[in-house]
Amino acid sequence: MAEDDAIAEQTPGTAAASADESVDVPFERPTVDVDVACVGFGPATAGFLTTLSRGMAADPELASAAMPGCPPQVVCYERADDVGFGVSGVVTRGRAIRASFPDFDPAQIPMAVPIRKEKLVYLLDPVGASRRQLGLRALDGLLRFVRPIARMQQDAVEIPWIPKFLRKDEGFVLSLGQFNQWVAGQLLAVGNVQVWPATPVGEPLVENGRVRGVRLMDQGTDREGRPGPGFTPGMDVRAALTVVGDGPVGAVSQQLDAAFGMPQGHERHAWALGMKMVVDLPEGVDLEPGAVFHTIGYPEPEIFGFFYVHPAKVASVGIFVPSSFDNPVRTVWRYLQHYMQHPYLWRYLHGGRLRSWGAKSLEESGQRGEPRLAIDGCARIGEGSGTTNVLTGSGVDEAWYSGVLLAQGVLELWRARRPFTRGNLDAAYVARRRGSWLDSEARVAVHARDGFERGFFRGLAGMALAGLTRGRLHLGYAPRPRRVRSLEEVYRGKLSARVIEALREDCRLRNRPLHDTVMRCCGWPEIPYDNQLLMTLQDALLLGGKVHAPAEGCRDHVRFRDAQVCRACEQRTCVEMCSGEAIHLGEDGLPEFDREKCVHCGACLWNCTEIDEEGQANLVFGAGAGGLHSAEN
Repeated sequence: MAEDDAIAEQTPGTAAASADESVDVPFERPTVDVDVACVGFGPATAGFLTTLSRGMAADPELASAAMPGCPPQVVCYERADDVGFGVSGVVTRGRAIRASFPDFDPAQIPMAVPIRKEKLVYLLDPVGASRRQLGLRALDGLLRFVRPIARMQQDAVEIPWIPKFLRKDEGFVLSLGQFNQWVAGQLLAVGNVQVWPATPVGEPLVENGRVRGVRLMDQGTDREGRPGPGFTPGMDVRAALTVVGDGPVGAVSQQLDAAFGMPQGHERHAWALGMKMVVDLPEGVDLEPGAVFHTIGYPEPEIFGFFYVHPAKVASVGIFVPSSFDNPVRTVWRYLQHYMQHPYLWRYLHGGRLRSWGAKSLEESGQRGEPRLAIDGCARIGEGSGTTNVLTGSGVDEAWYSGVLLAQGVLELWRARRPFTRGNLDAAYVARRRGSWLDSEARVAVHARDGFERGFFRGLAGMALAGLTRGRLHLGYAPRPRRVRSLEEVYRGKLSARVIEALREDCRLRNRPLHDTVMRCCGWPEIPYDNQLLMTLQDALLLGGKVHAPAEGCRDHVRFRDAQVCRACEQRTCVEMCSGEAIHLGEDGLPEFDREKCVHCGACLWNCTEIDEEGQANLVFGAGAGGLHSAEN
């Protein structure tokens, strides 16, 4: 009870207070009442709605409190223009998905296929520019010396044994966008729930410590959020239960965390940005659909990579750049281009052609980043609720299952005619989650990645120790606070402080990010553009997807709180890391935002290094419309 009182004291009395709250308007907002309002249509909400819809169909006695005489009114609001946009491909065990669809046939979904072959590959550095520790350079030299014994091919070693915790046995390869579209089709065919794409939610409605629903984004504003001639205030959607599954950087999730706080000892400290290409493989490449390659070691030791094969000679290839790689110029696009050119992969990719492209943030704190799962009138599911398992490198199936568990709890409470209080949600949902494989496997993974903050070998050792002992043993490292080292620290011994300052000044005068210049000075070769796979990021945006954003009519979803703080920032990692080059340096040297290039990956938020005493970043990543159109991702 004391904890509940503390929550109520820090909760605003009306709409949740945040830098993204909507403008005050001198007239009443439109209001609608529903039973359940969902925020975001990702795999977690898809699992929730699938299970809930079936339960409603099986129990016609369930009735709506919002609309007496009707079945429960369930509505889902998705920011992106379609339920298949803004997501990514995946390799998954699919345990929870198969349980929801016992007769699931991957052939029903384009680009889906069962996993048939899985390899773990260590990639050596073929260009000599990777920032490898002395021990790793020694290992590379030894492997090259004993090349026949190590069975090295194309500067790579296929590791003969994959730990059980990494294998995706009996799983499948998916395009998550196309899987989401398939699930949405199943839901809409039944007709028990409504899914509204292109409808971003601006904020939660919080009254006296209880979530009462959501407020949709205002329309007809300028980029600062001020009402314009065609201003239409966002509708208030009042709901008995608000289900939040808006991902790792969702605007509503951020505001709930600000309003209610995180549980004691929980914090989000580990992130990654994933970027990938979907590729038409060239003629002559005969890789079996369902072949999966997990890679480590290149282009930098901290960067993990993947290559998996869909039907019809299509492959997905990409990398994850984690926050433990604390380089201020950690550009994912440039590293992806070098990754694809590694000889082990390039033999399959050379002559191929880009089909689509995408990028997405991943929250990698796992259970340690779990927020309050249940609040009066609200429940959290999916990646933003801490479902990602960083030991197994898996998140989609876990997110789906969190939605299934919540739906089971909601059906139980409906049948018992019990309200959605925090206590009831704890008993019906959180207790289910605590007793599930989702929670037990999350506990195993809690410390699995801590070692990577201290180096590549310690990171691998930490993963092996946690995985092989089921989490009973780990390296014991405490997570470090969010930090990016200076260029002088990162490149000590390679670039002098004088050279770095000259590079900074040159890029400032040309209004260009530092990453290409720094990487070139450190020995990374120029990219031999072929306009098929090797191209500029802007060409990839044109050829591999389409960024759609309204030129006017709504507030910018990326803003900077204090220009003076940005002016004093030396790192400007938000510029270096931006997936679409939507954040760039203006003529005054301050970062500027172009939403017509933004793919909504959210990397800018977790890459902002200017954090105030309350833990808020100087960069605001709020609710917004549009994003990347690329259904194959």
